[in-house]
Amino acid sequence: MRILFMGTPDFAVPSLEALIEAGHDLCGVFTQPDKPKNRGMKLQASPVKECALAHNIPVYQPTKLRDGTALALIQELAPELIVVAAYGRILPDDILSAPPKGCINVHSSLLPNYRGAAPINWAVLNGDTETGVTIMHMAHDLDAGDIISQAATPIDPNETVVTLHDRLAQLGARLLVDTVADIAAGTATRTPQDHDKATLAPMLGRELSPMDFTRTAWQLHNQVRGLIPWPAAVATLGDKRCKVFSTVVLEGCTDTAPGTVLAAGKEGLVLSCGSGTQLRIEELQPDGGKRMKAADYLRGHPIPVGTVLSVPDQET
Repeated sequence: MRILFMGTPDFAVPSLEALIEAGHDLCGVFTQPDKPKNRGMKLQASPVKECALAHNIPVYQPTKLRDGTALALIQELAPELIVVAAYGRILPDDILSAPPKGCINVHSSLLPNYRGAAPINWAVLNGDTETGVTIMHMAHDLDAGDIISQAATPIDPNETVVTLHDRLAQLGARLLVDTVADIAAGTATRTPQDHDKATLAPMLGRELSPMDFTRTAWQLHNQVRGLIPWPAAVATLGDKRCKVFSTVVLEGCTDTAPGTVLAAGKEGLVLSCGSGTQLRIEELQPDGGKRMKAADYLRGHPIPVGTVLSVPDQET
């Protein structure tokens, strides 16, 4: 099938590669414009652009989608189908209706759950035990189109959003190839979403970072693993503000006030949390420092047992 692919970050690369390996005619790739990165602010191509160029696929990086130039280009490329995976742009209606077989999207949740920009993060933040990917027909409203296919996968209670992201990218790629084959054969189904059951997955912000130890250990553990690598969960330990990257929920109960340091040594920093639960911080990164084991941090910044930690101020 003649396909125009639209995508930008790492998540979209397995889907593009899978379509190439399946033998489809990739007539072009739309991706976000190159962006300045790192201290030198050198322009850096998106992962999807790098993949496309490696396969000699023409790359287009329109800055606007609503002035008619992108539509004219699509009409010239004449794809039968547009496949979108984490492109980062909302397609206007005239583009959605341009290809004869429509526009489909690879979305990293089991719709109608988690419509929006950060479905993987919110599944982890909320402590879900299952998520998945959905291939859907794109519609005017965000992530509200008819479902073509879905695949589910369990979420391990200690899995971070980083590893879950990579698993879903691969799962989505496999499902996409099967779904495109069904579309080509005319056997693909369409199931309208139950909009009354829709939940949202808005963009992440630093307001989610502060760790409030009146919450339970499991809620804090989910916060830590759901905000990696950005904006990251944040705690003030002694006189230092630290990003927290690894925690363990401990068995047993305590009657000490939430935020109280119960132990601080070679195993890490153990804290009391809401409802008498306990959490051990094992890996962190102090402001201006490097990522390290909590035990290594404590050797240079001892925190006495019995200290009650405060909730850090929200970052600006």
